[in-house]
Amino acid sequence: MVFDINEFLEAVSNVLDVIETDIFGVPTNHSKRIAYLSSRLASKLGLSSEMRYDLVALSILHDNGASLKVLHDNLLGSAKAKQNFIESRKEHCTIGEYNVSSFPFLSSSENIILYHHEKFDGSGFFGLKGGEIPLMSQLINLADTLDLTFDLRNVYNQESRKDEITEFINEQSGKEFEPGLAEIAVRITSENEFWEHFSDEHISEMLRQIIPPHKREMSYEEIRDITKIFSHIIDAKSKFTMSHSSGLSEKANRMAQYYRIDGEEYWKITIASDLHDLGKLGIKNHILDKPGQLTEEEFSVIKEHPVTAKESLGKVKGFEEIAEWAYNHHEKLNGSGYPRGLHAEELDFNSRLLACLDIYQALGEDRPYRKAMEHDAVILILRQMAGNGLIDAKITEDMAAHL
Repeated sequence: MVFDINEFLEAVSNVLDVIETDIFGVPTNHSKRIAYLSSRLASKLGLSSEMRYDLVALSILHDNGASLKVLHDNLLGSAKAKQNFIESRKEHCTIGEYNVSSFPFLSSSENIILYHHEKFDGSGFFGLKGGEIPLMSQLINLADTLDLTFDLRNVYNQESRKDEITEFINEQSGKEFEPGLAEIAVRITSENEFWEHFSDEHISEMLRQIIPPHKREMSYEEIRDITKIFSHIIDAKSKFTMSHSSGLSEKANRMAQYYRIDGEEYWKITIASDLHDLGKLGIKNHILDKPGQLTEEEFSVIKEHPVTAKESLGKVKGFEEIAEWAYNHHEKLNGSGYPRGLHAEELDFNSRLLACLDIYQALGEDRPYRKAMEHDAVILILRQMAGNGLIDAKITEDMAAHL
């Protein structure tokens, strides 16, 4: 299929932003603003379209490592205090770099995320200074720093705010920012129309206009190399799900082989397994990791995660079935599931299969309120559920024999 990688990145960007919204209180569309500003800087520098494309992709993905559970354990205090804590930990850079290692970049993009918090004067995590820091890392750092410091979406028509930004950039020239980049940033930010582009109403469209197009013929097997990145990010959200999506994908592959599902459908099921819990990035960890029973309000938050996955993935051409299967992975045959309360006749085979496998995988993992269960104990529960008309009995027996 012709896969629009830009379309996919935009679809997941808002979900990734929720990580930072959860941690820092950063407003929506943060990664899009970083991508837009860094790309404008890159254009002034005369970077190639390939490098500018990669810069936008890396900007959207720059803090993907912030979902790592260890970074959430000690988050206390104000949004600024949380931001300072996260940014004082280099783990989100190292994990973030690892996560994007299989992304199909167009240029040499190694270590850009790893070094995106390095400072020109050498005071960053890894002590790189000056020209030792990759240029794209410097561009992302400059844009990220400005948005976190000033909330760029609210600068339009605030002349005093613009003056503060200019003063800040000049103060950090030779310290946090390379002097030449600081000078270009001052020139760009002096343009009045520039600021209107950062509003939530305009940023998506402005980014679409400035990002070089990136559509390419890709098989679903090749696309899976990209979606696997996001399964790592999703699973890192909680210590109880560190291998949930990867484990589900592996079991989905085994059952697909048993059912002689092959070709595109095989890889679509794998991708749906990778991304089925995409919406959990938007759920706070105190709910995901709660050791006791969830309140009605907390459970209503949980029930929204398939909706978020559907809304994001449904925007990607060629992902229509994938989005539907992810949407349905908590539905039950008797209509008691969520989020739509579908019944048996409304659920296709792959939706039923993914729902059964998700339960199997979850029961085999530790949770805050119980230990992981062995295969026989899991199958016993699944058979009880099948007997009560909740899940597919035939799939349950097939799983009992082949997992």
